Amino acid sequence: MGIDTTMAQEEERTALLDAESNRRSYSGASTPTLRFESEKETSVLVRRVKYYIPSLSWIPNYSFDLLGGDVLAGLTVSSMLIPQSVSYATSLARLSPVTGLIAASIPGIVYAFLGTSKHLNVAPEAPASLLLGQAVASVIRDYGDGQNFTELGLTVATAITLQAGLIQFLLGFFRLGFIDVVLSRALLRGFITAVAIVVMAEQLIPMFGLTKLMHEVDPHTTVEKILFLCEYTLTHANWLTTAVSFGALSALIALRFIKNQFKQYWFIYRLPEVLIVVIASTIMSAYCGWHEEGVDVLGSVSVTTGDSFFVFPFNSTILKFAHRTTSTAVIISIAGFLDSIVAAKQNAAIFGYSISPNRELVAVGMANVAGAFIPGTLPAFGSITRSRMNGDVGGRTQVASFVCSGVVLLATFVFLPWMYHLPKCVLAVVITLIVYSLLEEAPPDIIYYWRMSAWIDFGLMGLTLFLSIFYTLEIGITVSLIVSLLLVVRRSSKTRMNILGRVPGTDRWRPLNEDPEVEEDVPGALVVRIRENLDFANTAQLKDRLRRLELYGPHKTHPSEAPRRQEPTVIVFHMADVDKCDASALQIFYELLEEYKSRGVSLFITHLRSKQQEKFMKAGIWDLLGADAFRQTVADAIAIVEASNTNQY
Repeated sequence: MGIDTTMAQEEERTALLDAESNRRSYSGASTPTLRFESEKETSVLVRRVKYYIPSLSWIPNYSFDLLGGDVLAGLTVSSMLIPQSVSYATSLARLSPVTGLIAASIPGIVYAFLGTSKHLNVAPEAPASLLLGQAVASVIRDYGDGQNFTELGLTVATAITLQAGLIQFLLGFFRLGFIDVVLSRALLRGFITAVAIVVMAEQLIPMFGLTKLMHEVDPHTTVEKILFLCEYTLTHANWLTTAVSFGALSALIALRFIKNQFKQYWFIYRLPEVLIVVIASTIMSAYCGWHEEGVDVLGSVSVTTGDSFFVFPFNSTILKFAHRTTSTAVIISIAGFLDSIVAAKQNAAIFGYSISPNRELVAVGMANVAGAFIPGTLPAFGSITRSRMNGDVGGRTQVASFVCSGVVLLATFVFLPWMYHLPKCVLAVVITLIVYSLLEEAPPDIIYYWRMSAWIDFGLMGLTLFLSIFYTLEIGITVSLIVSLLLVVRRSSKTRMNILGRVPGTDRWRPLNEDPEVEEDVPGALVVRIRENLDFANTAQLKDRLRRLELYGPHKTHPSEAPRRQEPTVIVFHMADVDKCDASALQIFYELLEEYKSRGVSLFITHLRSKQQEKFMKAGIWDLLGADAFRQTVADAIAIVEASNTNQY
């Protein structure tokens, strides 16, 4: 089918070109060159449009042989996503269930058009929902007097979702997708583990039926909530709520165990255990009248959010809270992007295609901006678990996202009233099971860091965990981000250099710390090889690094110890590895060489690339040292030094 379509398109294109050629020939107003240039410009434009809107490439070439797998994947993921989204919205974000369901549908449709990943499922996630819920609670405490709490919460959620989307869009627009390699895995693991612990403490409260008492006591930090549970669980818990909670949890664990034991049977492996437990508990609640015995149920839910279903988000009411929610939006956007890019890369590696981090930022950003047009929509990002399931059950293209979003929208407008008797504690159980999957990933990383003696990574993970639990998630992730970036700056500011020595009997030079046979056989000469490009960041400490090499050599030594070497009278810079050198680095390097000259140190620069020679001339370094200081090889420079030493004697 795809071949026939391509041939038909080619024939149509050829016919159009022939008709255009005949028309132009008749008018005498065209040449083959002009036609070629026009076609070339059109081709470039088409490629650019397809780059920015990837769906224009895959939709026309979609093979209906893939439809069965995509539909099955969409149905399977939506069966997990519907109860999850309701749980995130009500239990974590403290908003209407509709906000979670809309966030599980609209952003997913937008992403499917703009994203480069074929399997990424974009919907609400626990960390972002929790951070949003904390921001909503904080704003309500400060501004809630005399206002409608529901409308205020929707406004704050819209402001955060809009800002998070714009931040991600701008990061992608300015091609800053490399930030995923700047932030360490230890930071991400510490943050996810902290979120899991915080969410666990949050969800145990409704699981024991202590929600009303919590509003009276009003514990703020995670530690306070844990102490609250220890103090009031045995004396004030609703035992029917507790029994329903742990009964649902046991059922989920049992169903998941059965699925893992019988993976070879596809109809068992694809059972939506979460949806089964939610439906069963809703039916039992309605039949037994649990709500009359103190079990909180979802109740009647309006499908609309606020006064209007669609609201232009760039209005004064929403922008009023923008300054208050910016820090939360920044953290949500960064954490959400890291989760999304990890999920996208994993599936891309499994199924053999490539993704663009910058295009992913733009796609997820636009998905959240689109979601912000519906008041209260939660921030949506890619999920590692759901995306993996998407591929496992047969999803091969973004059509699976369309199907999933369509089913969620159907549930929103048709099936939501049927969830009236759904116990809220069951929604808490759904989140608790997700939290367990997050926690079980932490021990292998902790053991690995311990075994590798990676104390910096271990400390960064511990710092994130400690601050998030004892203070807030925002403080934990913010401080850890700053520390992580400082570590990156510290490492990048250290110019990589080696002291070279001569291999005996040859004119070859190798690093002293790599070959025990090499030796420094020219008294007073220091041969330094700079092993990377020079820029303003790593050149700023070049002077201090060179000074340590002069005094202590290649070995690590504490600065308080006495110098191990005599100060050199000749320094030879081996610069074969310097492919680029910016203006700030040249300025610093000039000042460094000028200082060496004032100390009476002879200077040589070898293996300098031709492009860098031009820059050295423009920077004045050529005039400062003289043409004789620039030699082809280290051997040439050392020969001059040895000849000079011989003449002195």
